[in-house]
Amino acid sequence: MSRSHHKRLGMPRTWPLTRKTNIWAQKPNPSGHQLEMCMPLGIVLRDVLGIAHNMREAKRILHSRIVMVDGRIETDRARGVGIMDVLTVGDENYRCILDKNGKLRYRPIAKKAAGSKICRVMGKTTVKGGKTQVHLHDGRNILLDESPDYKTGDSLVISLPDQKVSSHLEMKKGSTAYLTGGSHIGEIAKIKDQEVKRSSKPNETSFEDFGTITDYVFVIGKESDIPQEAES
Repeated sequence: MSRSHHKRLGMPRTWPLTRKTNIWAQKPNPSGHQLEMCMPLGIVLRDVLGIAHNMREAKRILHSRIVMVDGRIETDRARGVGIMDVLTVGDENYRCILDKNGKLRYRPIAKKAAGSKICRVMGKTTVKGGKTQVHLHDGRNILLDESPDYKTGDSLVISLPDQKVSSHLEMKKGSTAYLTGGSHIGEIAKIKDQEVKRSSKPNETSFEDFGTITDYVFVIGKESDIPQEAES
C-alpha cells in the first residue's frame, strides 16, 4: 500500500483535498514534476474536477481513451498532471496552475490555448554529436542541432503534441512572471531587477513591491496565459 499510496495526512499541501475523509491517497508515478507540483490523473478526475464519482469510474473514463495530457492519450490513473500541463477530457480542456493559496487547480481553457504550453528552462547540456539538450521543468528534454540562446530561467512556448518550440520568453527586466512559490505564490508581476549571487545563496528577482528567489519565477508571455477562476 505504501509504495503506490501515501497517507492523506502527509500529502503535499498543494493538493486541494480534504485530509481526514480517507486514510490513503494515490501517489503520482515518478515524473519530471516535483511531487508537490502535480497530482495523479485519477484523483484529478474524481476529487478535483468531479468528472468521476469513484476510482472505478475514473479508470473506465481513462480506458475509453478520451483523456489526454499535453495532447497525448493517457490511460494511467497514476500519471502525474502538473503545473502548466494541459489536461483534455473529451471536448473540455484544462490547464494546471497554482492559485494564490498555493493549491493546484485545473482551470478551463479554450481549445486554441490547449495547443501550446509554456515550459521553464531548467538547464541545458551538450550531448554526443555536438547537439544541445534543453531540460524543461516538466521533465521533457528537447534536442537541438545548434546551441540556442536559452538560459536557465527562460521559458519556451512549445506546441502540443509535437513539442516544437514556437517562441522563446527571456527572463529579463520588464518580462511578465508567474510566481510558483514564496509568500506571493500564484501572483503575476513584472520583473524589475535581478541579482545573481556569487555564492551558494539563491539568486533573487525583485518586482515593484517585493522580491523573491529566482527559482520561484516562471516567465510567461502575458497575464492571460494563466487562466483565472471563473466569476460566479
